[in-house]
Amino acid sequence: MLTAAGLRHEILVVDDGSTDASAGEALAAGARVVRHRSNRGYGASLKTGIVAAAHSINVIIDADGTYPACNIPELVKLLDRADMAVGARTGANVNIPLVRRPAKWLLNRLANYISSSKIPDLNSGLRAFRREVASQYFGILPNQFSFTTTITLAMHCDKYAVAYLPINYLPRTGKSKIVPWDAASFLVLILRTAMLFRPLRIFLPVVLLCLVYGVAKMLLDFTHQPNISASALLAFVSALQILLIGMVGDAIATRLGRMVQGPPSVLRGEELESSLPDAEG
Repeated sequence: MLTAAGLRHEILVVDDGSTDASAGEALAAGARVVRHRSNRGYGASLKTGIVAAAHSINVIIDADGTYPACNIPELVKLLDRADMAVGARTGANVNIPLVRRPAKWLLNRLANYISSSKIPDLNSGLRAFRREVASQYFGILPNQFSFTTTITLAMHCDKYAVAYLPINYLPRTGKSKIVPWDAASFLVLILRTAMLFRPLRIFLPVVLLCLVYGVAKMLLDFTHQPNISASALLAFVSALQILLIGMVGDAIATRLGRMVQGPPSVLRGEELESSLPDAEG
């Protein structure tokens, strides 16, 4: 498929300390395999693969059979006009469990608000990007499942061009490790990312809430007495303090720009074992 599309490529599999025969099967199929000696997480595996890849354009895809690999040439083509191309699970055949859909909808709405962008799929596991663009975020990209969520938000907040390609999402092979209550962790992650890139998007609604309460309480106070109550004054002071903190945070985020941390800090050579297909045995 990739050869037919005229794409020079390698298939790199990261074995994250698995105890089954997946690494051996990948080698037998002709893939290059990089092994973690212990389980380090989804995000850590992606960082390892990005650094170890032979080419500057990287495509990531989950190994559970849910993402259609036939869309990879289209994603790579989109990089002619985008910094990252994402396979958005909005096609005709999308098999996302119903129990996850309300949380995904809420998290997507929050991400759209924070990034001031329309994000059709926040955490798709099929995407293409250039290594130099992704590696600058290694310092803030988690080692767990929230890798894709963070890089999506970060690139939108930094005004990179992100293109989306509608794809199908097929039934999973095997059992997912994500449970419904992981939505709380993703919510915290989105808020943390907002604090790094767009802190005022979080602080301003809180300021507005304090002001609305303060004005309402002040008007209520004047209907009973000529003085403003302590709670109304506290609301006004809180609004001012929160606004100042948000402005300082926004100034710091603007001044420092992107948090850059190079690939060498992510990979420690003694923890990896890289095997080429012709080196087996």
